[in-house]
Amino acid sequence: MVDREQLLIDGPVAAAHRVVLAHGAGAPMDSPFMEHVARGLAACGLRVVRFEFPYMRRCREVGRSGRPDSTDLLIERWRAVLDYLNEPEETIIGGKSLGGRIASMIAEEAGVAGLVCLGYPFHPPGRPDRLRTAHLNALCTPTLILQGTRDPFGLPEEIETYGLSTFIRVAFLEDGDHSFKPRVRSGRTLEQNLDEAVGAIAHFIDEL
Repeated sequence: MVDREQLLIDGPVAAAHRVVLAHGAGAPMDSPFMEHVARGLAACGLRVVRFEFPYMRRCREVGRSGRPDSTDLLIERWRAVLDYLNEPEETIIGGKSLGGRIASMIAEEAGVAGLVCLGYPFHPPGRPDRLRTAHLNALCTPTLILQGTRDPFGLPEEIETYGLSTFIRVAFLEDGDHSFKPRVRSGRTLEQNLDEAVGAIAHFIDEL
C-alpha cells in the first residue's frame, strides 16, 4: 500500500510528463545523487516522483543499512506505486542502478511511456559472465540508459556486445563511475556529469 507521505514529489503539477524514480541498492531516495537528478528534471518542467523500497524504509527505522528485498518484493513495490499514481501513458519510470533495473523488468506490463536507467547494473563488478540483460533484448518500451565510461557494472566495450533491443539508447558520461563520478585528473566534475544526465533525460522525454 502506498500513501502520499511515502513519496517525494518535485516539479509542476500540470507537467505533461511524470518521471517516477527508485533509488539504488545502497542509498535512499533523498541521497545527493537522487536529489540532484530529481530537482534538475523538475527545473526542466517535469513532475518527478521518488519512492523507496521496503528494505530502505526499514533501514531508516533501525538506523543501519540492510540487504535489498527479494526481486519479487521489489517488483511488487514498483507495481504498487504505479497503481497509486494510475496514469501510465504520461509516465516515465526508472531509477538509479537497482531501481532502474527493477523498473526495466515491469516497463512492458505497466504500459509506461518510457524508461530511464541511471547506471544500469549489467553484471556484478568483476563478473561479466553474470549478465542481467535477457529481458532487455526484447524490450519494446523506449529506453534511455545512462552509463559512466568507467562503470564496473558495464563498460562501453562490453555493452556493445550485448545485442540490446533497438528501443534502447545508451549514452555515456565521460570518465564516470557507477554513480557518474569522474576522476579529478579527467578535468570533469560530478556536477557536470549529473547535469549532462539530466539534460539527456529531458531531451529523451521531449522526443517521446
